[in-house]
Amino acid sequence: MKLYSAKILVASVCVFAAFPALSKPISKQVQQACSADYKQHCEEYGLETAALRSCMDRVGHNLSKACVRALIDAGAVSEAEVERRKKSGR
Repeated sequence: MKLYSAKILVASVCVFAAFPALSKPISKQVQQACSADYKQHCEEYGLETAALRSCMDRVGHNLSKACVRALIDAGAVSEAEVERRKKSGR
């Protein structure tokens, strides 16, 4: 179990070092606004993991408006990126 935890920690540090914006902890506002989206689309992934962030990114077009707004407000995604994705259908 300790080896597994160490591997997860190392992987998280590597991902967060490569993408500094991802290293911010999930705010309470995002947790509240996105909890139903998490349960519906990505609950098999641990909280505050790169896998969860990847899952939420993949299902971004299915996220609730409240969740997307909370992610924008938290700086996890920009309004420009949301608009770009809407136009591209992603």
